[in-house]
Amino acid sequence: MGDTFWDLVARSGAEHPDRVLLADDFGRELTAAGLVVAAEVAAAGLHDLGVGPGDVVSWVLPTVLEAPVLIVALARLGVVQNPIIPLLRHREVGLISSQVGTGLMIVPRVLRGFEHAAMAEELGVRTLVLDVDGDVTPEMRLPAGDPSSLPAPPTDATEYRWAYYSSGTTAAPKGIRHTDASLMASSAGMIDGIGFAEGDVYPIAWPFTHIGGMTMLTTALKGGACMVLFDTWDATTSPERMAAHGPTVLGSATPFFRAFIDAHARSGGTLFTKVRACVGGGAPIPAEISRELAEAFGVNGVVSSYGLTEFPIATSQSPSETAIGTSVGRFVAGVTGRVVDGELRLKGPQCFLGYLDPELDATAFDEEGWFRTGDLAAIDDDGTVHITGRLKDVVIRNAENISALEVEEVVISHPDVVDVGVVGVADARTGEHVCACVVLREGASLDVAALGAHCTEKGLARHKCPEQVLVVEVLERNPMGKIQKDPLRALATAAAEVSAG
Repeated sequence: MGDTFWDLVARSGAEHPDRVLLADDFGRELTAAGLVVAAEVAAAGLHDLGVGPGDVVSWVLPTVLEAPVLIVALARLGVVQNPIIPLLRHREVGLISSQVGTGLMIVPRVLRGFEHAAMAEELGVRTLVLDVDGDVTPEMRLPAGDPSSLPAPPTDATEYRWAYYSSGTTAAPKGIRHTDASLMASSAGMIDGIGFAEGDVYPIAWPFTHIGGMTMLTTALKGGACMVLFDTWDATTSPERMAAHGPTVLGSATPFFRAFIDAHARSGGTLFTKVRACVGGGAPIPAEISRELAEAFGVNGVVSSYGLTEFPIATSQSPSETAIGTSVGRFVAGVTGRVVDGELRLKGPQCFLGYLDPELDATAFDEEGWFRTGDLAAIDDDGTVHITGRLKDVVIRNAENISALEVEEVVISHPDVVDVGVVGVADARTGEHVCACVVLREGASLDVAALGAHCTEKGLARHKCPEQVLVVEVLERNPMGKIQKDPLRALATAAAEVSAG
């Protein structure tokens, strides 16, 4: 059955008690031993509230120390946990909680102005509300109890114990079932490929509830690197705050890299002096950004890795490689891949168990059990993998997948929209942005602000709302009725370039 995630946490605490594994933007930190203690106290508090093995707990928290403590506490209790990205709203969270069978939802009362507690109440699920958006205290803002009352920890690392969601290519988010073993396997690329080890400091400003949170937490526990959590991101001030921690690795998407380069230049080249690698994942990094990073920090561009929520970190480059181009490195230990009809297919220990909707499994795996990634790829003779395109109709904005179909379904409900095709347009700030190409009713007009208001009113998460509206006379379709998006993407790109001046 192998070691569970809790076994890994406990062993790290016993073998390296004073090793600092976690810190946050509020001056707090946790050692390996401190994480064990904090997690057991929180687990006991949750157990006192009736949470026990086999329960399904959905949770939303900002990227602060309470998030990894909660994830470990729930792992200690042996629940099925469902981390939810804070950006999601009624539409997505309602579907997720219904499908996963949420027994308890843990949410902040308010986070960055949005009332998560009110949303959970409207959804009709049992809710535990945490006040984590106010003043930060040294104590964990989590339930607390006596660890001596805890039941025995889980023992089977191959049981279904994690439910993550990804929009993928469908309008409805897809529930993805993982085990302790499959999630922990995702750290191999970070440790063996990128070389995360004791002494490394990696600041992150993306949602810890993303599957990457577990990848990096496992990486810290196994390799000894310190992860510094930042709940908010400001392109002007965040790089300076991150620099105060002496980061050795920077990541992970275009807007972050742009801000790091600019801040380093403003400092006269003195801000980031310990950086040994810049790591990317989730979306291609423009070659120009990679070259600027190489010049600014003396690295070999952006070290790329490749994975999906269903199969996290399947490949990775090494910081010693020249990391500019389509390469995402080689398959990590235990992973094998092949290209069939241009599509990359994978097998390996980090592969998910299957979808919560079992009907999706029929197309997710081929007849030989290979996971179909939906991404176009080529594999060199030396095993280097190149991602050359996407079969999936998604927009990757700030390394988050946005389903074009989901956005189209909301946009088409606008009373002035007759037809719509949504495409991703290259964006120096976000990697890609959402463009809605619309056919309007005669005499109507529509701008970004008006369409955005309509989409948010319909429950679409703000980061999915179109940032560009292109009005067209007609949408080209093939004989089967599918919108031809390449011409739309070209038109939208040209329009964006004209607008940018």
